[in-house]
Amino acid sequence: MRMYQVDAFTDQLFAGNPAAVLVLESWLPDKLMLAIAQENNLAETAFVKPRADGVWDLRWFAPAHEVDFCGHATLATAHILFTTCAATSPLIFHTRMGELRVAKDAGGYRLDIPCLRPKMIEALPSEIGRIFPSPPVAIFRNFENFFIDLGDADAVRGFVPDLAAIARLGPVGLVVTGRETREDGADFVSRYFAPGAGIPEDPVTGSIHATLVPYWAERLGRQKLLAYQASPRGGWLNCELTENRVLLAGNAVTFMKATLSLPDDTEAGRGGGGASRA
Repeated sequence: MRMYQVDAFTDQLFAGNPAAVLVLESWLPDKLMLAIAQENNLAETAFVKPRADGVWDLRWFAPAHEVDFCGHATLATAHILFTTCAATSPLIFHTRMGELRVAKDAGGYRLDIPCLRPKMIEALPSEIGRIFPSPPVAIFRNFENFFIDLGDADAVRGFVPDLAAIARLGPVGLVVTGRETREDGADFVSRYFAPGAGIPEDPVTGSIHATLVPYWAERLGRQKLLAYQASPRGGWLNCELTENRVLLAGNAVTFMKATLSLPDDTEAGRGGGGASRA
C-alpha cells in the first residue's frame, strides 16, 4: 500500500506542516488506521477514499485518536489527489465537520472550511489558569480548542508553554494569538498546542483559523487577512472570511512516497492508492 508525506501550507520542503496521506479503495479497520498514525508520529495522518457520486470521504488520525477537524492534512490530501490521481478541481470531501472543498488556485490551492465563530468566555479553564504571566486580552473557544489573545505578536512568540498543564485539557487544544505590529508582518500570529492529542506544538494549523479569522476580522475590520503561525517551522496563510465560510490559500509539496507493509490479515483497503482514479 502506498503512502505519501506532504508538507502543507508551504511551497518548499522542510517547512509548513507535514501530514501523511493514504488513498484507499475502502476503509481499513479503525485500530489499524490509528496504528499507522502512531507509527508515523506526525500531527495527522489522512485516509481518503472515493465515493460513487464522484466526491470523497476523508478521515484524520492523530497519534492519540481520530480527530474531528484538520485543515493542513486536508490540503495535503488534495495535493496528492491532484498530483497523483488526476483528480479534477474542486475536490469535495465529506468529513466529521461536514463538507470541505479544495480548489486549485493561482498560487497553489484554496481550502474552503466552515466558519466557527468564537464563543467568548470570562475565565481561563482551571487546568491552565496559572500558565500566563499576564491577564489575557480575551478568552474564547470553539468545540475543540481554547483561544487566548495575548495582545501582541511578541507575546505569542515569547510564550513558553507548560505542556504538562495543557495536557490536562485532554484532547482539547490551546491556541495563543496576538496582533502583529510590524509593517512587513502578518495581521495576526498564533501558536497551537495539543499535547493531550499527541501534538506538543503544531507547525501550521488550518483548522484553528476557522475561529481565528472571524475573531480578527471583527477586531481589525477587514475580511481579508494575512496570518502567520509562529512555530519553529512557521507558516503563512492568506485568509478570507465570507458569510459562513473561511477560505485559506496555501501550497503543498510532496516529501516522500512510501510502500507500507501491513499485517497479512488486513482485509480492507487492499489495492489502495487511488488506482481507480489515476
